[in-house]
Amino acid sequence: MKIKVLLVDDHTVVLKGLAFFLSTQEDLALVGEANNGKEALVKVGETNPDVVLMDLYMPEMDGVEATACIKKEYPNVKVIVLTSFSDQAHVLPALRAGASGYILKDVEPDQLVEAIRSAYKGNIQLHPDIANTLLSQTLPVEEKEEEPFLQVGVLTARENEVLQLLAKGMSNKEIASVLVITEKTVKAHVSSILSKLNLSDRTQAALYAVKNGIV
Repeated sequence: MKIKVLLVDDHTVVLKGLAFFLSTQEDLALVGEANNGKEALVKVGETNPDVVLMDLYMPEMDGVEATACIKKEYPNVKVIVLTSFSDQAHVLPALRAGASGYILKDVEPDQLVEAIRSAYKGNIQLHPDIANTLLSQTLPVEEKEEEPFLQVGVLTARENEVLQLLAKGMSNKEIASVLVITEKTVKAHVSSILSKLNLSDRTQAALYAVKNGIV
């Protein structure tokens, strides 16, 4: 079964270029295109994509708001932000809105395809430059004090290992293989991590790990 992809960008040349490239991939199927966030919401409902490639700056509704709306209405749809902006002011809002990945437009075509495939499997995809940005820019002390989940010490040693691997984009199956435990055990650890750190999903867990230098 092919992975259904929806493209969202207000630049026609970008849409057409991505559409042509995706057509060369046997396991990917382009199901629609949208020029802004509002149009994307309609297209998601009409085409039921597996993965949405989302630009950030667009008229009527930007990518962050569109991502949040899509994740609220269609939580199983994966959204990958594809943009030119790598600073923390753009990255964090997108990830907090529920994006499963943040990729820069200078990415190699093969890497973009792998990001789509990986996000479809439930993994987190961060462009290397984005991970470096998050690691190099720490939050203000005041904000850290307000965060209720910034103490990694509440996690067990095994949970820390799971969190590190999760933040690297590994699936439960891959984590289980690395740690030589069952997928069921990994799932239990992930649930415990989310509960202890007051996080809602794997994307937030990965973001937390990157922000706090765990990976």
